[in-house]
Amino acid sequence: GMVHTAILSRRLDREFINLGFSGNGTMDASVAELMAELDAAIYVIDCLPNMKADLVAKRTEPQVRILRRTRPKVPIVLVEDRSYANSWLLRASRKENEERRAALRAAYERLVVAGVKKLYYVRGDRLLGRDREDTVDGSHPTDLGFMRMADALEPVLRPLLCSGKKN
Repeated sequence: GMVHTAILSRRLDREFINLGFSGNGTMDASVAELMAELDAAIYVIDCLPNMKADLVAKRTEPQVRILRRTRPKVPIVLVEDRSYANSWLLRASRKENEERRAALRAAYERLVVAGVKKLYYVRGDRLLGRDREDTVDGSHPTDLGFMRMADALEPVLRPLLCSGKKN
């Protein structure tokens, strides 16, 4: 009940289907095909914590294109990974964040240049606080972390839901 998708579901008075795969969400094409079967108002792709940069680079565009092919008018939101709480201290953690984000951002920019519409982007450095009080282990959010993630995502999602148009 306190994960960010549950919080957003209550705030936005919408059902959310969270396909959180306990570390296994890696933008597989087969999952994108299944997602495309859902008559969703928005697709939010938030898989970076489960992926290495090379996989992000390889799978982001196909994931978006599968969804766009089937649901041309449904907004798609790409979300960077949250910053590791220890990334200020550990170069390896910071590097992982930076490499995955760069791969996602590059894919996003290629998709935009290619004319993909209704594609949105959320930066990861704004998902958690700077006080490092919102994760259990430097990575996995606590209730406070999920609240902060909901706070960061709500201003992106609310206007997309409230546009008054059926996608």
